[in-house]
Amino acid sequence: MATIETTYIGELRTEATHVFSGNRIITDAPLDNQGKAEAFSPTDLLSASLGSCMFTIMGIAAREHGIQIDGTTCSITKIMAADPRRVSEIQIVFNFPDIRYTDKQKLILERAAIHCPVAKSLHPDLVQNITFNFKD
Repeated sequence: MATIETTYIGELRTEATHVFSGNRIITDAPLDNQGKAEAFSPTDLLSASLGSCMFTIMGIAAREHGIQIDGTTCSITKIMAADPRRVSEIQIVFNFPDIRYTDKQKLILERAAIHCPVAKSLHPDLVQNITFNFKD
């Protein structure tokens, strides 16, 4: 059974439906590729998937080790290249809440993030520039 059903709805837009939950995502082509940029582009979703996957795996590790990460945020920057047009770099900056993490806790969270399934599925030429900002 499919996980996602996607329909091209015209004007460079798609609607993807998560089969199990019925949740929907609209994509739109970006301004620099003939689109209106009124929704996430497919390459935006690729970049967001990396950040969300890293958060998910960090959350699992945090739960297993009793580490609090609620309130952590991240900012994601996607860098495009040409010939062929592709995502060449994803920059993610994680900002942790005002909690004193031990060096061991930091290592657990950082290792969890960089070993998430999306990170390991991306082509090795795609630069993953990840920063972890813990409060000191």
